[in-house]
Amino acid sequence: MTQDLAPSVRPAAASPSETGGWWRSAVIYQVYVRSFADSDGDGIGDLRGIRDRLPYLAELGVDAVWLTPFYASPQADGGYDVADYRAVDPLFGELSDADDLVREAHRLGLRVIVDIVPNHTSDQHAWFRAALADAEGGPARERYHFRPGRGDAGELPPNDWESVFGGPAWTRTARADGTPGEWYLHLFAPEQPDLNWENQEVREEFESVLRFWLDLGVDGFRIDVAHGMVKAEGLPDIGLSEQAKLIGAQVLPFFDQDGVHEIHRAWRRLLDSYPGERVGVAEAWAPTSERLALYVRPDELHQAFNFQFLTCDWDAGAMRTVIDESLEATLSVGAPTTWVLSNHDVVRHTTRYGGGGRGLARARAAALLMLALPGSAYVYQGEELGLPEVVDLPDEVRQDPAFFRGDGQDGTRDGCRVPIPWSGEEAPYGFGPGGSWLPQPEQWAELSVAAQSGDPRSTLELYRSALALRHELAGLGDGGMTWLEAPEGVLAFARQGLVCTLNTREEEVGMPVPGRPVLATAALEFTGGTVRIPSDSCVWWAV
Repeated sequence: MTQDLAPSVRPAAASPSETGGWWRSAVIYQVYVRSFADSDGDGIGDLRGIRDRLPYLAELGVDAVWLTPFYASPQADGGYDVADYRAVDPLFGELSDADDLVREAHRLGLRVIVDIVPNHTSDQHAWFRAALADAEGGPARERYHFRPGRGDAGELPPNDWESVFGGPAWTRTARADGTPGEWYLHLFAPEQPDLNWENQEVREEFESVLRFWLDLGVDGFRIDVAHGMVKAEGLPDIGLSEQAKLIGAQVLPFFDQDGVHEIHRAWRRLLDSYPGERVGVAEAWAPTSERLALYVRPDELHQAFNFQFLTCDWDAGAMRTVIDESLEATLSVGAPTTWVLSNHDVVRHTTRYGGGGRGLARARAAALLMLALPGSAYVYQGEELGLPEVVDLPDEVRQDPAFFRGDGQDGTRDGCRVPIPWSGEEAPYGFGPGGSWLPQPEQWAELSVAAQSGDPRSTLELYRSALALRHELAGLGDGGMTWLEAPEGVLAFARQGLVCTLNTREEEVGMPVPGRPVLATAALEFTGGTVRIPSDSCVWWAV
């Protein structure tokens, strides 16, 4: 007997307040602002477009929305170069649009998390312009990292640090008379000078910025480069090249320094002083799960992204190791584990897992695995549609600064940032009344929200059903899990009232039926008390 499980009833969500901290079980949807929905026809997504599409997210079944930066910015790095932390960039609307979005989200039962970028500012920020105008050694320069160069005439950078985007992490300034001056540090693009967090004025300014947005009503912050604000004393050389490849593999003198935790403790105290369970989420790269767990100790941040899970290969043994290490590390500090498969900085997992039909099958299975694991999950816009990476963008349309630099990141981030398709047979697929800032593939017509809605075998309906069941079944979300015996290449674990089985093998596998199937990514075949689970598929069983 073959059973093809179609999504069914979508029960009402349980109140987050009933779970002992809404973030512990939350599914949080990442919106890349310029690529979600465009309201004014300029081809760039904006806050009004997001607000208009919030009912879609409420129906999808997520608990919160995380917005990438929409602050005033020259857009040298997609808004992660902030010129004014209290203003909305005209590309995305006005401050009143942010206020309207937060209010509408709350009306629909959605919380709103916004990005904060504390490691660096834009080179157009008033502080950095003042620093360039100040004398060497002047107080305006103390907010950043200015240093004299090495060599007989200061012609060499102050140390051997490399930018994450490639090339030296230092750029030399010019004095008023045109002669070469000091160098300034930028761990990312030259347009993103690093702040000096040893400076008290920097700390006070960011506390004020956080209060500004908390007073407007946001429910928390995703902290960009949360591991990077503090640099090792003396800014010592590393002695190695290709340093971008070392991020997350070892502690570096500019990343994952112990001093960042004092900053996050201060921010936690600030968040706790506001009502409504406001949260802090760390984007932190750390070499081990144990060091990552330091960011979510009881007096620090509420969550940290689990990049070890995101970068794990499609291999049952490797997945189990990452899951065990992640759970053990967060359990040791009493924090929830987070799970994420894609975001705006990495190749979409449909493509990472092999692309084509196999990649999509694995992506769908990975989604059910992620949503069954204990803790909180993040969904990157479009993954619920099964969107692949766009790998053939013409060079002339690319905007990722890493694409134009030499030996840092691979410069492929534009491929996961292509605006998502909503409806219609041709681009821009309902993205907005105009075009789209990056071209959308012709094949995306069949992947749009409209095309997939109501199709019981679509990836969108799979996500809708899985998210509905997360709210309905008490055993999903935060809590414990137990591994079960399973054939090689298969992961099987039990939650309260549920068993999840994932087959990572290239062929189907037979095993005893563990319960009543409630959701599956592929058709199941039953013979007596045995089930044949297809290759690259995942099943939820009620027990």
